[in-house]
Amino acid sequence: MRSEEGQALVEFALVFMLVALLFCGIIDFGRIFHAYLALDHAGREAARSASIGGTDEEIRNTAKQTSRHLEISDTNINIQPVPSNRVRGVYTTVTITYHIEFITPLIGKFFPENSLKLEAKSVMRVE
Repeated sequence: MRSEEGQALVEFALVFMLVALLFCGIIDFGRIFHAYLALDHAGREAARSASIGGTDEEIRNTAKQTSRHLEISDTNINIQPVPSNRVRGVYTTVTITYHIEFITPLIGKFFPENSLKLEAKSVMRVE
């Protein structure tokens, strides 16, 4: 008769890595979803600032202030059309891009540079 004392330990070792990978994937999904919602909110607020006649600097500051947890630089905020073409009735588009890195090593290997590019685009009419 053989001893079965180490059976539970071996089963735990086999299953633990899959459970840990699944848990880290859930955390990554939550981080990405939170970043996307923050970008979407920042884009809407920036587009609203553009629609009431804000300057490019005011629009960029609004986007940065409303996305407090994300480090967004001025180069990641695109505002169209240029200020001289923003007249009443014209649609203004604010596009914000952000790169978020994965914390799960295996999932990050499927994406270039271990990051995912998120983009939020908001359009509002100038009042």
